[in-house]
Amino acid sequence: MNDDRSTRHSVQAVARRTVALVNALTGNDPATDQARATPSPAVLAALLRAHGEPDPVDLTPTDVTELRAVAVLLRAVFAAEDVDAAASALNRLLRRGRGVLRLTSHDGRSPWHPHLDSDDDAPWGEWFLASSCLALTILVWDRQRPPGGVCASGTCHHVFTNEGSGPPRRYCSRRCATRERVAAHRRSRA
Repeated sequence: MNDDRSTRHSVQAVARRTVALVNALTGNDPATDQARATPSPAVLAALLRAHGEPDPVDLTPTDVTELRAVAVLLRAVFAAEDVDAAASALNRLLRRGRGVLRLTSHDGRSPWHPHLDSDDDAPWGEWFLASSCLALTILVWDRQRPPGGVCASGTCHHVFTNEGSGPPRRYCSRRCATRERVAAHRRSRA
């Protein structure tokens, strides 16, 4: 695999992890915040492992609170209507960061890759903000469009990434798109 494809894969992997965490941490309806409870540290640790985070993944309730606060902030990037709004949202979040762009291999345990957090042992919230902003920034830069969106279904408010070329997606999944299409058809028949 050439370096460019490997980098794109890594950016997409971080973007997918960002989506999974934002959706898990902000519930189904961020406006009411009543759709589901914030997941436990164990559930989030399993989610992080499923997205490639190596052990140990030890989260505390305070870490979960910080991760959730970051997830709420990241939703603004996904809710951006156009590339300018996405870039503005990312710039606001990047200014909140505590680190400078640097390369790390985590003492040789992984391939060299960029980080924006303060150090390799940064708190989970700082790490989540920095790594997510870096990946979403690269997607905006590479594609010159928002990196994703918020599902247009009235019953789902999940965020998603736009992977690949083509028109931007409106729904987080085929299930939501089909549900909305069926609902529209039923309304038109009534």
